[in-house]
Amino acid sequence: MDLILWRHADAAEGFPDHGRELTPKGQRQAEKMAAFLKAHLPADARILASPSVRTRQTVRHLTENFTIAPTLAPGADVNAVLQAARWPEEGGTVLIVGHQPTLGMVAGHLMGLDYAALSVRKGSIWWFTRRERAGVQQTVLRVVMSADFL
Repeated sequence: MDLILWRHADAAEGFPDHGRELTPKGQRQAEKMAAFLKAHLPADARILASPSVRTRQTVRHLTENFTIAPTLAPGADVNAVLQAARWPEEGGTVLIVGHQPTLGMVAGHLMGLDYAALSVRKGSIWWFTRRERAGVQQTVLRVVMSADFL
């Protein structure tokens, strides 16, 4: 199984939090990362997004074919994200579009750091693979990519 964590792109400050929109910089970040993902994402990938405006705007640069998952809203729990993705039981590829610090905590957990939160930059992805080698399940960090490098 592949699990891709995509943090929403740069968004304007404001209130209410769930209504914040992408800035022009955020639109460019989302566009660049979407182009990268279109070139590498399997056609049958399952895509889940937080219900916030900024995550929906981010993922729409990639596709209109995604599911809004309320359990991915700001402040989501690591276990809720992994359950939504069905990690690691589900086969195939799942793309989660969400928020910091949750995505950083998920990345830290997958890397064996338990509840340490890693910094996931706005608009960037962290791509993990679950595989079996010699009878042992392994989690492999395949790609960390910031939109600034694209």
